[in-house]
Amino acid sequence: MDLGLDGAKVVVTGASRGIGRAIAQTFAEEGADLAICARSPEPLRQAADELRGTGRTVLAEAVDVADPDALHRFVERAAVELAGIDVLVSNVSGGGSATEDQWERNFATDLMPFVRMTEIAEPYLSVSELGGSVVLISTTSALHTGAPSGPKAYGPIKAALNHYAASLARTLPQKGIRVNTVSPGPIEFEGGGWDRRRESDPEFYESIRARIPCGRLGRPEEVANAVAFLASPAASFITGTNVVVDGGFVDRI
Repeated sequence: MDLGLDGAKVVVTGASRGIGRAIAQTFAEEGADLAICARSPEPLRQAADELRGTGRTVLAEAVDVADPDALHRFVERAAVELAGIDVLVSNVSGGGSATEDQWERNFATDLMPFVRMTEIAEPYLSVSELGGSVVLISTTSALHTGAPSGPKAYGPIKAALNHYAASLARTLPQKGIRVNTVSPGPIEFEGGGWDRRRESDPEFYESIRARIPCGRLGRPEEVANAVAFLASPAASFITGTNVVVDGGFVDRI
């Protein structure tokens, strides 16, 4: 399928590794130009160099998305250097634990950057010739309470993000902007959390794998494919949906 993304101007946060890196790669291979950011400069530089190998324009900037001023400068710079924004992909997380400071960290790193980014990018998305699109990367942890380690900040904050994205999806289409969510289940990649867990706690890893009907953990590119489709003109009549990419992990109707 031709997704119609050739020449698209795409902003992706948290794009130096894992799911964010795969999302950026997929868009580049579809012919999109990119503005990417992450906190760590060196992995980001390496990712940008590899992405430029596709022949696309890639703006890369080390940004802590929890810093409102830095985030604002990055999105505005992206709009200037790419000559607009067609797609905004929010892929950030402050991690998860049960401590009080983790709630504050997730609020500052997960929730507020998405709120701010959509507001900053809205004027550019609304005049996109492709039709503006926002995709939030959430998690299946926002859809169930089955974490064996008990309540943490991660799932509830992501659930709040889902609610906010769904609300935007009711109002922004009047401005030509669609908003959708992609919720990955357990996704494994080299150096990622599930890769480390497989080594450090193989019993727990196997217990999770056994709960996935597809018989394995997911791959970042499988999430990226869903993101690219939802962001593209091929999904022009889809807004307010939450696409779960989990191999059947979450038992729900």
